Amino acid sequence: MLNNMEDILSRQISGFHQYMLSEPAHVTYVSRNLCDMTGCTENELLHESRDLYALLVHPADRKKYAAFIRKLSDGEQTLTEEYRLVRKDGTVLCVRDTFSTRKLENGTLTGYSVLTDISDLKRENSDLQFLNETIPCGFMKYTCEKQPRVTYINQKMIDILRCPPVREGELDYLEMYKGNIFLMVPMEERRRFSKYLNRVYSADAPIAGEITLLRCDGTRAYVFGWVTKTVNEEGAEEFQSVCMDITARHQIRKDAETKRYMKALTDVYDKIFEFNLDSNTVKCLHCNDGSSYKVFEDIPMLIDETLDKWIPDAVAPESRDSLRGFFRDFCQKKLYEPDAKPPQITYKAVSSSGELKQYSGVFIKVDDSVSYYCCRRIQETGKESILQTENDELKQKMKDLVMQFSDGIAAFEISAEGLVKPLYASDNVQEFFGYTEKEWIPLTEKYTPIESFVAYSEAAYEDFAELLRTGEAEYSYFDYTTETERKIKAICSPKESGGRTPRYVMLYQVEDTEKDGRKNLPENRTVQIRTFGYFDVFVGEKPVAFRNKKSKELLALLVDRRGGYITSEEAICFLWEDEPANTVTMSRYRKVALRLKNTLEEYGISDIVESVDGKRRIVMEKVQCDLYQYCSGKEEYAGLFRGSYLTNYSWGETTLGELTNNLE
Repeated sequence: MLNNMEDILSRQISGFHQYMLSEPAHVTYVSRNLCDMTGCTENELLHESRDLYALLVHPADRKKYAAFIRKLSDGEQTLTEEYRLVRKDGTVLCVRDTFSTRKLENGTLTGYSVLTDISDLKRENSDLQFLNETIPCGFMKYTCEKQPRVTYINQKMIDILRCPPVREGELDYLEMYKGNIFLMVPMEERRRFSKYLNRVYSADAPIAGEITLLRCDGTRAYVFGWVTKTVNEEGAEEFQSVCMDITARHQIRKDAETKRYMKALTDVYDKIFEFNLDSNTVKCLHCNDGSSYKVFEDIPMLIDETLDKWIPDAVAPESRDSLRGFFRDFCQKKLYEPDAKPPQITYKAVSSSGELKQYSGVFIKVDDSVSYYCCRRIQETGKESILQTENDELKQKMKDLVMQFSDGIAAFEISAEGLVKPLYASDNVQEFFGYTEKEWIPLTEKYTPIESFVAYSEAAYEDFAELLRTGEAEYSYFDYTTETERKIKAICSPKESGGRTPRYVMLYQVEDTEKDGRKNLPENRTVQIRTFGYFDVFVGEKPVAFRNKKSKELLALLVDRRGGYITSEEAICFLWEDEPANTVTMSRYRKVALRLKNTLEEYGISDIVESVDGKRRIVMEKVQCDLYQYCSGKEEYAGLFRGSYLTNYSWGETTLGELTNNLE
């Protein structure tokens, strides 16, 4: 039986050997298995005063191995270490050493080591690490549940999402994203992403494409990638996604589209100015060569200083007050109304020729901070009336179209010979005409016969011929991206006498699919607010994904006020503790409040916040909140508070103190 045990230790226990750890440490027994593993004989490994085994350790790992032996010499214990051995033939072997020590009756410390060959595993991990570090792709694994959970995410994907390091008392965005992958996806994209996952799961085939992701800082990333379904090492089904960040390429494409859009604007307006409320600057983007603004083209100037000089010097006295009020309301963000046309004004000002002329101006919103102010001189007919002829009315309709800077607009130039050249079009309008982006771009650089241009569209050539004759038309088509029926409105400038002047056609979508989506929301939605611990809001069982941290903090502030109104100045003192309430912070606060309003509208719960004359409050009756339940004094809610409150925000400590005192 003893002979049997010796054979097992020598041949069947991987890399087994015995150490004497008393100085000098040396190997006292080596198994046949270890000899086979290293290519050495017993005599080459055994010595009474030297550690010959340590000489097999890779030179780069000997310091680590020596520290491992010293630590084992401290007493009875079991430790594990990974290092490399150099075989007698010069090849390298990666091993995991599990070493157990015990004291003999005479007090001598001895140890027993078992080696596991992990060379293949190390090679595989090294290859994966190389791929992870060298290929600029984000990689994720997530479950196939209805609300998928992320089980693995690599560093590149974390960088794409701009997940900040976790600080004490702040929200862990990465963990939030891991808990529900849909929080990475903007609200308008979630239905499409969910359908893709369902298709991958049911067809058991990968899908590739572009999608927008929400970064942790509130900005958006545009990625190209693919999703596949697989079975992991535990035998469970999971999704795997690889994606590349194409945000820069998307921005270049967007800039090119904006450039084409600007070309369409310059065909309609005499002057175009960019107003940037974030930087409080205005600059001239386009004007005629003879204009006095030509020398200031593309030079940012302060809005207030520019208007204070221009209005008294160039605007007629009877128009100055209305124009000042118009620009003042714009700077205070009072002009834009939901579902309303962009704000317009008519006024008299001195032209480049020095004469007093009538102008029409309009603000076209680009984003929350940037708008284009576009103006043109009105051709007068002897009276102070606006565009009274039929041709001028059609041109005015074209101008109204251009004011709608949205995802569904297009502009075309049609020559007298019946040739067409696109000036600008967004992706969904390109699809209406049956072109891909690659096919569309060459069309913008040349004239194409109109019969050929409309051959692939969802409307017949006769319909476009009718548009050119009547000046206005409407078309229906099926949008494969949203899988909904959409409508395109088209307006064409009139044909001039002689027929030598180019005509312009503009198209835009006349349906608001986002509103239709909101109509499908259930009428009764339970809003649950959690304040004990981290602040979060849920609609039913779904968490509200705030794109802006300050808008979420504003809602937390309203909840903390428990139904009382909070003024703009008070809110600023909490949201920006180190900055006073001034025009800059007031503008910033209005932007935050607007984003909060938009977020609540997306979830169909805008009625939980009431706004009166710039003051806001939470409507307590329309929410279920653990703070309000606990403060009600009812016995069933007595255990809700456990010592933490609004952990995200330092200003919550005042209420936390009150709650703690009541608890005592």
